[in-house]
Amino acid sequence: MIWLTWRQFRVQAMVVAVVLVAFAVALGLTGPNLAHLYTTSGLDACQAPRDCSGVTTTFLDQMKANAAYPLLYVVTAVSVLLLPALIGAFWGVPLITREVEAHTLRVAWYQGVTPTRWTAMKLGLLGLVSVVSSGLLSLVVTWWANPIEKAGGFPVNQGQFSRFSPQIFDARGVAPLAYALFAFVLGVTVGVIVKRTVAAMAITLVIFASVQVIVPTWVRPNLFAPAHLTGPVLTVPLLDHMVVQSSGQLKVPVNIPNAWIVSNRTVTASGQVFTLPVVGACQNGTHDQCVAWLAEQNLRQQVTYQPASRYWQFQWYETGIFAALSLLLAALCVLLVKRGRLSA
Repeated sequence: MIWLTWRQFRVQAMVVAVVLVAFAVALGLTGPNLAHLYTTSGLDACQAPRDCSGVTTTFLDQMKANAAYPLLYVVTAVSVLLLPALIGAFWGVPLITREVEAHTLRVAWYQGVTPTRWTAMKLGLLGLVSVVSSGLLSLVVTWWANPIEKAGGFPVNQGQFSRFSPQIFDARGVAPLAYALFAFVLGVTVGVIVKRTVAAMAITLVIFASVQVIVPTWVRPNLFAPAHLTGPVLTVPLLDHMVVQSSGQLKVPVNIPNAWIVSNRTVTASGQVFTLPVVGACQNGTHDQCVAWLAEQNLRQQVTYQPASRYWQFQWYETGIFAALSLLLAALCVLLVKRGRLSA
């Protein structure tokens, strides 16, 4: 049975193997240089993260100056994000639907192996290969990008893609292993229900994409109660980097290294959200006059955040959630086969 499974999926497995080797070579050649750049920038020796903004900027600027690093950062992140979805569509869905559409299902079932065992064995074997494939890619990408993540993340516009950003969190650590397993079992289960390969592929991709939006938007933020920080906005240098939003609200930068900033509000002494007045120093005066006026308003900053120390807790909790969903889907798939869902 192992030989038959290999014969049926050897092309897909070889394609993934080639991709993994290509990424391993590219990242293996550039990773040591990136780590060396991080060390020589002084960040590795910086003991007080809050006071490392200068060397952090230097490292990130040097990293971005070499076009290979930004390109690999984006390509690897996208690849790790896409791999589970592709596994679900191209490995999971055809596992059973191919036999159904080729009318070879009963022949496969009655070669000394029961339908239940046939399904369970294939789920287990290819599920393991899915986890290993995604895990190897995530491992090498996480290792390569570690210097950038330790520096706070890849800079974009006025922010950064930190390791808590949904696009990066889903492409790092152990979570992609569970995503791959879930996508694979989801594809098999949808194939059992729909029994048409192309339709099942489309449905699998839609469901998996929806889950990947729902989890970081509504589930992940509620896994742990966030921490809160309230402090005065006193320093002119801090206000000098403020951002005025379209609503007139003032957003002051937060200096909590590698944290997930859930919310950041500037409030008055009474606790009301501060909004710039229509007239005043910030509308009719110079920038320096505006900053000086704001410094006199006794403003306070309210920040809700997840500390950097909780990153691996989030990773393992989410891995557990997707692993549990995978087991439930696998049990449903085996039950459907056992009850003759494909007999028609």
